[in-house]
Amino acid sequence: MAGTHVPLPGSHRPVTRAERIGDVDPEARIEVTLTLRGPELPQPASPVSREDFERQYAARPEDIGEVTAVLSRFGLTVEDVSPLARSLRASGTAEQVEQAFHPGLGVYRSAEQGEYRGREGQVEIPAELDGLVTGVFGLDQRRVARRKATATVAPRDLTQPLRPGDLESHYNFPSALGAGQTVAIAEFGGAYFPDDLAAFCAREGRREPKVTQVGVGTTPLTLDQVMQLPKRQRMQVLEESIEVNMDVQIVAGLCPQAQLVVYFASFDEKGWVDLVNQVIASSPVVTLSVSWGLAEDAPDWSSAALAAINERLQAASVLGTTVCVAAGDDGSGDQIGDDRAHVDFPASSPFVLAIGGTMLQGEMDVVWWEAPGSRGPNGGGATGGGVSIVFPRPDWQAVHVASVDPGSMDGRVVPDVAGLAGPPLYDLLFLGKSLPNGGTSASAPLWASLITRIAASRDPAVAPAFLAPLLYQNDPTGTIRGKASFVDVTQGDNISTPPGRGYKAGLGFDAVSGWGVPNGQALAESI
Repeated sequence: MAGTHVPLPGSHRPVTRAERIGDVDPEARIEVTLTLRGPELPQPASPVSREDFERQYAARPEDIGEVTAVLSRFGLTVEDVSPLARSLRASGTAEQVEQAFHPGLGVYRSAEQGEYRGREGQVEIPAELDGLVTGVFGLDQRRVARRKATATVAPRDLTQPLRPGDLESHYNFPSALGAGQTVAIAEFGGAYFPDDLAAFCAREGRREPKVTQVGVGTTPLTLDQVMQLPKRQRMQVLEESIEVNMDVQIVAGLCPQAQLVVYFASFDEKGWVDLVNQVIASSPVVTLSVSWGLAEDAPDWSSAALAAINERLQAASVLGTTVCVAAGDDGSGDQIGDDRAHVDFPASSPFVLAIGGTMLQGEMDVVWWEAPGSRGPNGGGATGGGVSIVFPRPDWQAVHVASVDPGSMDGRVVPDVAGLAGPPLYDLLFLGKSLPNGGTSASAPLWASLITRIAASRDPAVAPAFLAPLLYQNDPTGTIRGKASFVDVTQGDNISTPPGRGYKAGLGFDAVSGWGVPNGQALAESI
């Protein structure tokens, strides 16, 4: 009926690289996650306790009640409510969802993803929810979380990839091994293989930490289940599993006394929102490692999803969690392929610690760049980095880097810091065999491990705080921490073709290595 619905701002999505091939079964069950309004969140100046956060910034009970009542009129069932994360999950048939949100659902097919449920255009919400609901996610299942561009990952002809002891020595990690801390790891595909971790820890002579798997709207797979999948799907899951097990082994090798929680979610917008919701709602987490992302201006993102995910990252930072995010592995082009430079999201969020990549020349870190500066069938890759066109530079980021693209704004500069991503790589195991690997997908868990060990070395009564702003502030001696507690990376660039231009390293802060690579003990002593 005309006038009963209004457009949902930010919900527009075009169809890219896919075609509509049919209609969705009207009886198919669909679950959606709604983002609810709430008070404006504070900047992460100092940690806020969970109790204070829930009292001051959670969704209001009357708003939850109103949304629940309206959804019930359309036959939708509320499955879960998280006032802290300002979210509500509801389910119903495709027909009920269509009546509630007018998404125009269809079955789409793309070369990358095969068949999936999707939509195009704008979502509409019941008029009574205008201003109460700021996002509806789960209608469209297109992929917005990626790590690797190639179908397989093969070991390179390199000597002596680095092991945990090498990394501890090279980056001068503090001696604490993570006792009393919880590290979260975000995964949007693949599977974790406990036997590989057990063999890895035995090889390194380190205690095997407790690893808990949490399915967020999905069920984590075992190796046996992976091997039973159809060949094409099995190969994709195994490729992603290389990356998953790399994350776990890096953190486990460096933080054997910490608790590791691996969250598995779907690789669509809903998966991102639900995963960060789960981390926020969980017991205190010192750091969340995220090795996935997509260019912030890729057409597959809706602006509502960027806002919803960014809001949840802000909540995590206010609660004292440092979210470590890979800056990307495809240089300045970030897989977009046009004539402009791009940065990855969520690395470009002002509420994360963005992690760039280096490689070693002898004992010296230089910017990671391997021809042609992006990943392809024959290898290659380079650190992401640059200037955001979506997120303004936050007040705490007291540096300025001019964009290489004419007319761009003074945006958030990526990355904040860097760590090993390229040669000689990390010495890891997969399916019982040595398989060196890297990328900024490895730099993120490296940094998550360092932050965990710093937290474990401090007085337990001192709550951890979001690290990124502290790096741009003075330490107790009056020196900026980014200068005093880092080794400056001054050589290299992240230029990929396209676009044929990018960013270069230099003295001090830059948009390919941030402040550089850490002197972990010095950083621990400065905060």
